[in-house]
Formats: sequence, C-alpha cells, structure tokens
Amino acid sequence: MKRLLMLAALIGLVTVPLAAGGGTVVGSYVEARTAEVFTGGCVMASEAETMGKEALLAWKVDRGSFNGVSLDGLSVVAAVSGDKNLGIVEIGGEKATAKSSVFVDDRANPAQRLALVAMANELSSGIMGTIVGVTPAPIQFSDEHDTIHVAAGPAALQVTKHVDHDPTCGAMLWFHPLASINDATVGVADEHSFKGSGLGTKWSDPNKRSAFFGSFSY
Repeated sequence: MKRLLMLAALIGLVTVPLAAGGGTVVGSYVEARTAEVFTGGCVMASEAETMGKEALLAWKVDRGSFNGVSLDGLSVVAAVSGDKNLGIVEIGGEKATAKSSVFVDDRANPAQRLALVAMANELSSGIMGTIVGVTPAPIQFSDEHDTIHVAAGPAALQVTKHVDHDPTCGAMLWFHPLASINDATVGVADEHSFKGSGLGTKWSDPNKRSAFFGSFSY
C-alpha cells in the first residue's frame, strides 16, 4: 500500500507545479534522440519532419541537493516521446507536445525520488511534458574513458564519445541538448532503445550521431 501511495504521489507531479531547485547539485548527463544532431543538410531534410520524436535523457548526481533533498550518487532517466521532432523549434517549427516515462533510482527514498523527478523536469526546461509514469528501478550509469553506458529498466543507451567526421560531407550541428548541460559534446549512440509500454511507443535507433554528453550543475 505504501508503495502504491508513493507512486501515485510521484505520478501526481503531472498536475502539481514542480518547485525550482534549492541548493547546488552537480553531476553527469547524457542524452540521445531518434534523429542525427550533427549531419549534412540532405539527411536533416529527410529526418526533420519524421524523426527525432523520441529521446532518452539521463542524469547521474555526483553530489548535492535539490529542493533541500540530498541526491548524492543517485540517478534518474527519462524516456520522452513527442508528436513531432523534439528539437524542431531550433529549425523553425512549433514546439512538440511530449509525454515521458521516468525511472528513478531504486536506492532513493520517497523524498529523493520526488526530488529526482523535479530536478529532471527543471533541468530539461519542460521538454518531458506530461509525466505518465514514475518507476523505481536499478539504474546503471557508467562514464568511462571512451563510452557512457546507461541502463534503466526498458531503457538502454550506450554512447561513444568520439565522433568521426569527414569535413567534405558538409555536416553541421543542427540541434542543442534538450537539457541544461556544461561543455556539451556530440557523441555516437551505438545503442539507443526503449522497450517499455508506458508511452505507447517503442524504439531502437542505434549508430547515429544523435547524442550529447557533459556535466550539469544547478
């Protein structure tokens, strides 16, 4: 019963305004979407209207607190699905209407889980849209020399930090990260998948220059 009440309270965040964070929180961030972020004009022209509607966003807190709640060592992952390209406002389109399924670190207590959801929503400037579910889950977030790996329930992301680029291909950066990030760097999403049921859609979109990674602070 306590678990059901806690989950109901978390999902209730879709109708309750999320307070701005208090204190300082720092950590690592990675995202990938179902569209190239660094590519040539021909690829972008083919993807802009039909791709990029889904994304995974992941935060790992190194230390700090949000809304007065300590989040040291905890992680949160959001699977986001929109009705159009999530970054289309950057190339002249209307903002996507989105919904998200959020996975919070199962080591977190109820107050920490609420704070993790609030932090993710705040740092992503509302791109998560309507939160349709919040699920405690074991979260793996490993940041190694060449790769970043994230696993949270039905969400999986593996990003190679190095991007090969032939300067003759005419590629350029079309989008910026979906969340606030320091020193944003483009990466290759070797694996990018969501197999959950809460969003009404699933995806697997590997081997794309569709990722950003870096640090965050708030």
